[in-house]
Amino acid sequence: MSREPLMSPSTALRRAPTLMQAAACPPGVAPLFLATPHVSSFLGKRLLTRASGFFFLRDERLYLVTSRHVLIDGDSDHLPDRLEIELHLAGTDLTRSTDFSMLLHQHGRAVWHQGHDSGGEVDVAVLELQRERLPAGVVIHAFTPAHLVQSVAEVPVAASLVVAGFPLGFHDALHHLPVLRHVMLASPYGIRFQGQGFFLTDGRTHRGTSGAPVLMRDAGAGATAALPWKLLGVHSSRMDMGDRDLVLDESLGLNCVWYADILLALTAPRPDSHAPAQA
Repeated sequence: MSREPLMSPSTALRRAPTLMQAAACPPGVAPLFLATPHVSSFLGKRLLTRASGFFFLRDERLYLVTSRHVLIDGDSDHLPDRLEIELHLAGTDLTRSTDFSMLLHQHGRAVWHQGHDSGGEVDVAVLELQRERLPAGVVIHAFTPAHLVQSVAEVPVAASLVVAGFPLGFHDALHHLPVLRHVMLASPYGIRFQGQGFFLTDGRTHRGTSGAPVLMRDAGAGATAALPWKLLGVHSSRMDMGDRDLVLDESLGLNCVWYADILLALTAPRPDSHAPAQA
């Protein structure tokens, strides 16, 4: 798999400073839980689907990352006009939260960016947030380009990975936090499975996990690092066989995860970029 050259971690962190300090989290609550908001899609006031997502910060521009099919899916006639995410308003009291609404179109144009590569469409999309419109006191942690894998050698065979998301919409509804699921790497990292821009994981996942970050603990991160993780990919969907006997054969239990380096292309400066719409 070809990759664009990445900026050094130190440069990336200088250019994209952390939004909140680790001290903003209560004892025992890792910043990871505040980097992965619950995502809901709506058509007007009607709730359509629930999904997962995470924050990505590049050049001081903040993005919500999720699966492209959360924003539009022609096969299922899924055509929402806005998203809502849950934001925490106080790091020391996680029960204080608010819904933040984001329009998906402005002047008839989609305001998100979705991915394409040599294999076709990539099921990843980003939607920029206007930071000046975020609620006062909001507590957000975000991944940066420094969290992307620099070399496939960093990811060992059968690596143990973490998925932070909202399976079937399930979460700590009092504190508005995601749940963590553990999966294993099931195909060689760096190889495009069947020529597509994703790799496979082995683990139990559900609807609602779409858009969740797939992470590996970064053993080289300092003890004080707010997000000591490598961002490997974006969970998309379960992988199954079309000719599986639904009575005799169990599901494969495999999942498609799109490589996270697509985020460099999706968040690159664009001369024709337009301001994101916020509801």
